Amino acid sequence: MSSVNTLYGDLSGVEFRTLYSNGKMDGCLVTEPNTLTTPYGTLVPQYEAEDMGRRAVKPMYFYKDGSLKSIALQSQTMLETPVGAIPAELVTFHKNGSIKRIFPLDGKLSGFWSWKNEFALAEALTFRSPVGELTAKIIALQFYESGALKSITLWPGQTLKVATPVGEITIRTGLAFYESGEIRSFEPLKKIDIPTPIGILTAYDNEPNGIHGDINSVQLSVDGSVEALSTVDHAVEVSIPGSGSELFRPGVKNNVCGDERKVSVPMRVRFEKRAVVFHDNPEFSFDLEKSRFAIMQMDSVTKEPLYSCG
Repeated sequence: MSSVNTLYGDLSGVEFRTLYSNGKMDGCLVTEPNTLTTPYGTLVPQYEAEDMGRRAVKPMYFYKDGSLKSIALQSQTMLETPVGAIPAELVTFHKNGSIKRIFPLDGKLSGFWSWKNEFALAEALTFRSPVGELTAKIIALQFYESGALKSITLWPGQTLKVATPVGEITIRTGLAFYESGEIRSFEPLKKIDIPTPIGILTAYDNEPNGIHGDINSVQLSVDGSVEALSTVDHAVEVSIPGSGSELFRPGVKNNVCGDERKVSVPMRVRFEKRAVVFHDNPEFSFDLEKSRFAIMQMDSVTKEPLYSCG
């Protein structure tokens, strides 16, 4: 074991470290208690896993100039952020030193420790946002370098009721903002009808990514108009005078458990300045002025996905 000097104080009990080409430390792992003096207060890097719910000891990482890139904390610590005081077990930073992401919990999911175990430890947090004060159990908050809130990632089962440019929506999974504060994307809990340049489409993703709240199925421009959405309820027939027509529709697949249940594969529809794009494929791009669009209701031959195979 050795000691290493950092911008935040000396680290002792260093058992692992990697170096940048300039000799500065890229990352290290410690096995003894240490305290680092940071703009957010005194932080104690994780040096042991206290129970089976915590991840194995994780290295700290640094930028090439020696500033902190990420740190797992030995115990949950309250940090003052641009949206209020937030408890943290894992924090990542931008190069300018501002918080990039903050995770109230940093558990290790395994056969002995599920997300439900981790969720039971989570506490509902109240914090400020561009759409007002919000309260929910969160997996993470993400920030821009300026300190503006970038996105909120919710635990499964958690919802927020938010006023959006397309109405008051109950959202799940995630909510994201532009740096100026306008809503950039959200994940609706239920199916919602949204006006688009080709007509009203029912927006809903039956299997949202659920990894983080920065990218969600309904995406808006700064002025509040719809940029993209996912639908499992509508097909769109595109007609080009003199060139025939083409039908775009959601797909169908077997349920993840391999049973007889059929589930929909959402159709992605994106709106650009003068075009609409289906399935995020440039080959399926059509001029809004030169094409005609007919929206058709899908037959209900599919069901919601099920993930329990018992």
